[in-house]
Amino acid sequence: LLEGLPVDDLPPVVITQHIPPGFSESFANRLDSQLELKVQQADDGMPIVAGHVYIAPGGHQFAVERIGDGYVCRVTREPRVNLHRPSVQVLFQSVARHAGARAIGVLLTGMGADGAQGLLEMREAGAYNIVQDEQTSVVWGMPGAAAKLGAANEVLPLGEIPRAITELIGAARGSLKRRVARRRSTRSEKPVE
Repeated sequence: LLEGLPVDDLPPVVITQHIPPGFSESFANRLDSQLELKVQQADDGMPIVAGHVYIAPGGHQFAVERIGDGYVCRVTREPRVNLHRPSVQVLFQSVARHAGARAIGVLLTGMGADGAQGLLEMREAGAYNIVQDEQTSVVWGMPGAAAKLGAANEVLPLGEIPRAITELIGAARGSLKRRVARRRSTRSEKPVE
């Protein structure tokens, strides 16, 4: 997914993955060495910058906070949420609170329902959300739960998600309504609304 995102004019990307302590930093470093994007493990108070990707540290909760005109990473040892630390729910709820309609939410394959409610909160705050479809998911637990809650604007195969994000970034500079109308007219099935 990250390989398919535009390097130029990419808004910041924040990622929570169910990842154990000690693995997240090497994971971020490996991605950083393989991609043109700057990828790093998030630290508490780190400014969130366009064109950078921030990975939740294993064993910690990861959230974003708006400060003035920008955003910073919040990394804490708060309790597990939905049995996880890091929890996707924590990140998505913070994005709903602090970024709202300025965000794009993406929920990929995973067991359980972590993040589904947070993605719904993002949608209610005006974010545009995409979940991975069942056919390309290893486990359709998390994205399936989000789709059932009505948290997704679209359900897409993994390979189509980078292009959709790229279109949404462009649409943010133009009109999101034109993009939604165009996608609706080009798909044989009605997208989740």
